[in-house]
Amino acid sequence: MRLSRGIPLVAAALMAAAVTSPAPGAAASDTNTGTGTGTGTGGHCAHQERVRVPGAAFQQTACLPDLTTTGLAGTPHTDPNDQAGLTARATRTPSGVPGTQIDGYFPDSSRFNTTHGWNHDAQFVIRLPDRWNGGLVVTGAPGTRKQYATDKAISDRVLAQGFAYAATDKGNSGVDFYRDGSRPGDAVAEWNARTTQLTRAARRAVAQRYGHAPRRTYMTGISNGGYLTRWQLEHHPELYDGGVDWEGALWTADGPNLLTSLPTAVARTLGSAGDADLYAVGFARGSEFLWPYHEQAYWGVTQKTYRAAFDPAYDPACPGPSAGTTPEQILAPCASDAVYDYAARPASVHRAVARVALTGRIGKPMITLHGDLDALLPRAADSDVYTRMVDASGRGRLHRYYTIQGGTHVDGLYDAHPDRLRPILPCYRSAFDTLVAWVEHGVRPPADRTVGRPASGDVVDSCALGGNTRGR
Repeated sequence: MRLSRGIPLVAAALMAAAVTSPAPGAAASDTNTGTGTGTGTGGHCAHQERVRVPGAAFQQTACLPDLTTTGLAGTPHTDPNDQAGLTARATRTPSGVPGTQIDGYFPDSSRFNTTHGWNHDAQFVIRLPDRWNGGLVVTGAPGTRKQYATDKAISDRVLAQGFAYAATDKGNSGVDFYRDGSRPGDAVAEWNARTTQLTRAARRAVAQRYGHAPRRTYMTGISNGGYLTRWQLEHHPELYDGGVDWEGALWTADGPNLLTSLPTAVARTLGSAGDADLYAVGFARGSEFLWPYHEQAYWGVTQKTYRAAFDPAYDPACPGPSAGTTPEQILAPCASDAVYDYAARPASVHRAVARVALTGRIGKPMITLHGDLDALLPRAADSDVYTRMVDASGRGRLHRYYTIQGGTHVDGLYDAHPDRLRPILPCYRSAFDTLVAWVEHGVRPPADRTVGRPASGDVVDSCALGGNTRGR
């Protein structure tokens, strides 16, 4: 990790791919004109030649007929593997958005991200549509994924609405992300720094392309990207006009956080805890049908890698220098984590978490979404707590919190349980539109509430958060 002045994948096969295989890539070049051609001022890819991302160590620019996943399929400009499991199979996305794409990286000494064969971290993607609405949307990768992870979930729609889009790999990725940095907490602290860095650079790149800075900048993200949204609106409200937090991970120095709930999940996996113990740390009644999958794909690897990021001295041999090279090794829990007691760990561990801890002191409007059946980041130990933190800080007027009935951590699980789950993405899209109306037109969002299933029964493409009212 070096700055100039990093939740596992949802299937064992994908976990292995994230560690052992690069994403689809192409040889790097300074400029790649793609299949489109510029048509002068205001035309297709106009002024792309003058766009230089400030601070980037390398960038390559492509003029493309379609910046969405439909148009980018089979090209090195996106990575379907990085998006796997985040959306329901039947999700409909817009297409036909011509414009300029810039891929590159900032100076960094770590090399977890193998995309494009660059073997270089702090990679980013910036998309600049020909038809621009004056706004910019920024996000960071969820989990330990990379910069193309939310192309289908977020990029496609905001591009179709006319926003420019920027995403970062957060400076480290993959299940060995915890090795980045020189002291506990460095890996996660870099996520915040890289997001701030990209936001500043993307705003200037937008100004180069369109002739003026974005009139509105929105921060958003899923899971760890939701955490980044919270952190950015707490620490850099001057950069943003608002944000949508989709089930952001909660970090607090004294708990709760991942390290206070996941050890119990690991203990249940290994047979030393029961259902009642999971309820006690926040896991929802009714989510039990999801637990066997999470035992196999999430709980063990998440606990051991994040514990290693903040508390490497607890069990140096597990995960050790790597979380593994096979799916079985990667996903296997550490036996020691079944008795991990965050509260009893040395003050140095709590200080490491404090470096990235949230406060609730957001400085711009934010909407939080969380599924009531989330079996990785239980709502009761996460967004419920964060909402109380926002209220306690006196910022409640800037915040709305919507619990999505039947929602879970990744929308891809809807395909396995269509009778019990619903995708959160339609509600996210509604929340984003609600945020824009709040920020730009003074339309106050509905009060905090639980969002039930749509009357139409179409849970894949429909979600209404509730009625809006004029004013603040």
